Amino acid sequence: SENLCKGLYLFTTELPTRPLLFDFHGVSMTHHFTDNWEKVQSFQARPDDILIATYPKAGTTWISYILDLLYFGQSAPERQTSLPIFMRVPFLESDFRVLPPGTEVADKLPTSPRLIKTHLPVQLVPKSFWEQNCRVVYVARNAKDNVVSYFHFDRMNMVEPEPGDCNNFLQRFMDGKMVFGPWYDHVTSWWEKKQTHSKIHYMFYEDMIEDMGRELDGLCSFLGLSPSEEEKERVIRGSQFDNMKNNNMANYSSIPVMDFKISPFMRKGKVGDWKNHFTVAQNEQFDEEYQAKMKNTNLQFRTAV
Repeated sequence: SENLCKGLYLFTTELPTRPLLFDFHGVSMTHHFTDNWEKVQSFQARPDDILIATYPKAGTTWISYILDLLYFGQSAPERQTSLPIFMRVPFLESDFRVLPPGTEVADKLPTSPRLIKTHLPVQLVPKSFWEQNCRVVYVARNAKDNVVSYFHFDRMNMVEPEPGDCNNFLQRFMDGKMVFGPWYDHVTSWWEKKQTHSKIHYMFYEDMIEDMGRELDGLCSFLGLSPSEEEKERVIRGSQFDNMKNNNMANYSSIPVMDFKISPFMRKGKVGDWKNHFTVAQNEQFDEEYQAKMKNTNLQFRTAV
């Protein structure tokens, strides 16, 4: 924790300049996710590791917190009050300089299983995760809510590229010029991987909002866990949006690089908020692009519940 405090001190005194996007193995990236690339690619997964994979702003922290509660909520409850979620569930490819790189935090995790998160598209995931046949929990969120959430996130997060206005941002999203590449490619390539890899559990943000009890049962079944009704209730309660938003160990408020005066890290957590942002013209254009880009997949999303 001394390292962490040092890191947070540096964050407060040396706010980084906004990074620029560049093409990296065919995917838009910033240096924060490529500077440590050699160590990311050579990362040694263990057979019981659980990889949490998502496109940015698709419920990553939510599912991370749920898994952490499921595995360690009873055996190590002090984790929930003493360690921020980003130290319990390290962000594998991240290298923000002022905190230890994600690979280093993951290597030092004392837990079994290790919970590790990534936003990498499936083709860039370190091969040891496949060699060790690790379980992967993937969460996908409908494109319209995802882009709105991503826009507000980029406005308040200084380690993201400058978002520009919402119209330009929407265009960039449709063009796939986002950190970690196009949403369309990300969700569909992970969906395709699931068809050939039995250890991927593919979840939908909208389903989790609609019925968390049902989704938790499916998740536990995939993980081979059988928590009591009381334990499940505790996980559902702990991971409710308002509880997490007010929890300093879950809401990223300890990282001053995020300007909560612009927007909180956890903003609304709703399905259908895109209706408050899209104009009629934007919605029509988006729908047209969406049909073209998603025409070759059977992956279906809901934009309301």
